[in-house]
Amino acid sequence: MKSFRRELTINTPTRRAFVNITADVMNAVRESEIKEGLCLVNAKHITASVFINDNESGLLHDFESWLEGLAPEKPYERYRHNTGENNGDAHLKRSVMGREVVIAVTDGQLDFGPWESVFYGEFDGKRNKRVLIKIIGE
Repeated sequence: MKSFRRELTINTPTRRAFVNITADVMNAVRESEIKEGLCLVNAKHITASVFINDNESGLLHDFESWLEGLAPEKPYERYRHNTGENNGDAHLKRSVMGREVVIAVTDGQLDFGPWESVFYGEFDGKRNKRVLIKIIGE
């Protein structure tokens, strides 16, 4: 069995953002030369997420609105976590959106369903964050 590892560094100019990283993940799969296996993609920060969904701007806007409704950024004093950083909401948003995805690799390609894309979700940005891509297989 072979394994391949790559880290992406993402720095969003805004506090919250959704970044389509599908091309980066596909490039890693190609470079790995693994034909059959599994591809793990995970955010290495507790205020960021990786998830799979439709690459449609209206849906991404809906995620933003929905998450702000569930865990609004302000007022900061709403969150007991906010004792040094004002990012309590970002931790909750990450919990809802998830830490990672696992995608099958079949014949050297990501084995997606229709319309699926891989997204990085940032909930406390404006600094470097890392995403791990780990591929195992033959």
